[in-house]
Amino acid sequence: MFYEDAFCLALPLPEDIQHLKHYGDYDRLVRVLDLRIADEKLPQALRRRLQMEKRIIERIPGAYPYTFDAALALLQKEIRGVTAQELEEFRDRGMVDWIYLNGEVRFQNSFLSTLIKVRPELEERVLNPERLAYKKTNAGILDDTVREMQNSGGAARRWHMRHALRIKQEFVREGKEILVHLPLPVEYDCVRGFRLLNSGPVPGYVSDPYAPQRTISFRKPLAEKDVFFAEYEFETHMRWTAPDPDLAKGGFPADQPDALAEQPPHISFSPLIRETAREIAEGEKNPLILARRVYDFLTKRPIYSYVRSYFTYPDLPAQMLTGMKGDCGIFALSFITLCRYLGVPARWQSGLYCAPHDVGCHDWAQFYCEPWGWLPVDASFGNATWHAGSALRHEFYFGNLDPFRLPAARAFQAPFDPPKAHLRSDPYDNQSGEAEYPDMGLMSSQFEEKCEMLEWQAIPYGANEGADRA
Repeated sequence: MFYEDAFCLALPLPEDIQHLKHYGDYDRLVRVLDLRIADEKLPQALRRRLQMEKRIIERIPGAYPYTFDAALALLQKEIRGVTAQELEEFRDRGMVDWIYLNGEVRFQNSFLSTLIKVRPELEERVLNPERLAYKKTNAGILDDTVREMQNSGGAARRWHMRHALRIKQEFVREGKEILVHLPLPVEYDCVRGFRLLNSGPVPGYVSDPYAPQRTISFRKPLAEKDVFFAEYEFETHMRWTAPDPDLAKGGFPADQPDALAEQPPHISFSPLIRETAREIAEGEKNPLILARRVYDFLTKRPIYSYVRSYFTYPDLPAQMLTGMKGDCGIFALSFITLCRYLGVPARWQSGLYCAPHDVGCHDWAQFYCEPWGWLPVDASFGNATWHAGSALRHEFYFGNLDPFRLPAARAFQAPFDPPKAHLRSDPYDNQSGEAEYPDMGLMSSQFEEKCEMLEWQAIPYGANEGADRA
């Protein structure tokens, strides 16, 4: 099982295999991996690492569809006056994600979205104003929400959601048993009043309300027109806090014993983590100040960047600290890992960002500090607001969170209930649907899914004491 073998991703690859991977010679790489895996003299841990690498490289080439000329043509269509020299500069400055594929430079499928999202100096040159409309709309909603929470002590929303999944026609195996999972809110922390309203096409199994990664699952012989769905409602109640360092004291959540632990391959106290954490701490011992220094480091120095599948990276915080960029989950894992090394308990949260105008996957974190208990941190939102010049929201996302959240996972790299027999499309998180036949797992490219917000409303805020089961 993946969760038992994931530690092997921390093992180094043989040098010649690294050469083939860096050059992008994937055909030869597969042949070499097969030869090494068949070698009986190989240590079992390294064999598992090579088997995992074979699965990883299945996902990489497809994430980089653009040649240099194709990337330049796309940029020139969307951003006024872009030149080949400017694209080379973007590449040299680490502003776009690229790899070699058979020795040729190839750019990642979301490189344009990254540039438009995080590079304000390009905004005046963006030819389609609709690409910038989301940023402005979202910023306005969040500014209003922050002020609402400051004035009222918190904010609450009620959500009516529907999540559906359908296997693509070419991957339908009529009459073959299939297991499908769809995410549901974990009933803890900010979540109240969850109700499953409808689901199908057969009765589903709903995992424990406090499951590390909560789902509703369906198991049945697949029919061509099957659509697996769950319709539900829930409330989020987010309190406003203004934690004072003078009141902070160390503490540990007794019912979450892993809140300071390593969790290889990603939450690992590598030399890079240790040295960066010491640089951040500068001898400080106050847990609130330590967490704030980690937050400030991550929000003020790196930049946001869309990335490929997490499964293809052997160490996500290392990806952040060596490249000084990452997406929401990489920001969250980096915060958690640095805090844990510094003795501040920290944990994962993820699911959906459910703003009135949008629903999308998102990850964030929490740290533990008495007398407040668990406090939320959204380092990627904090990073975006810092670079956008919003001191209001940058301050807010340390210790506070907006109410537009559906937490479907309270732990990173946790199995489902019931467990899957094969590698998940996303083996780490629980934001999208998953499906598998008895003999194989399906990737996200093999099914279609849609998560939609059917209705939402602001409701009276009620302080969420007692809602958190830690």
